[in-house]
Amino acid sequence: MIEKVVILSGSGLSAESGLPTFRDAAGLWRQYSWVELASPEGWRERPELVLAFYNERRAKAWVAQPNAAHLAIASLEKKFDVSVITQNVDALHERAGSTRVLHLHGELAFARGTGPGRLRQRIDGAAIEVGQKCPEGTQLRPDIVWFGEETQHMEESRERVAAADRVLVVGTSLVVQPAASLVDFAGPRARKVLNSLEMDELPAGFEFRPGRATAVVPALVNEWLAD
Repeated sequence: MIEKVVILSGSGLSAESGLPTFRDAAGLWRQYSWVELASPEGWRERPELVLAFYNERRAKAWVAQPNAAHLAIASLEKKFDVSVITQNVDALHERAGSTRVLHLHGELAFARGTGPGRLRQRIDGAAIEVGQKCPEGTQLRPDIVWFGEETQHMEESRERVAAADRVLVVGTSLVVQPAASLVDFAGPRARKVLNSLEMDELPAGFEFRPGRATAVVPALVNEWLAD
């Protein structure tokens, strides 16, 4: 029987591909608050500002390349039934070759309408402009979960973590909720590994492997593929 592997990834993984975290990216816009840049309230008040911020993030994400950890995670599919559950909004997991990816916080590569139909369309690295509308006739916005909006795919993510034989947490400090709570659903018999540069409090049952993801994850993946 093929073992199930779940990867829980966060912004530290994309940072190793040169992409700033949200707070680092927002720092370039330090004259504005996160409410203005990433909330429904900010969107209603200054949509042109929100679009400019996310257009810049999208452009940078689209020229970034998957790193060695992304590629190693994708290679696990040669032996395991792999699900990637990510807080990242870039497409680096998919571009590395991962085929089952759940994006908890949305995807920069998509835009959606602002009407009840929430019609979604792929835009890849293209900008969204004020006045650009979906087929339903409403203004397009980034398909991103903003502050105050509901995290996506949580129930399916809990189920996948609970069913996993192996769980790897990489690039996250497990402080952003509700995504951080997913580690609590890992089964007692699952092999559980957490990789980050540092960790204040390790979740119960997890083995800690400190260091850069681009070094630690490929080595771990080689171990798992050789099991």
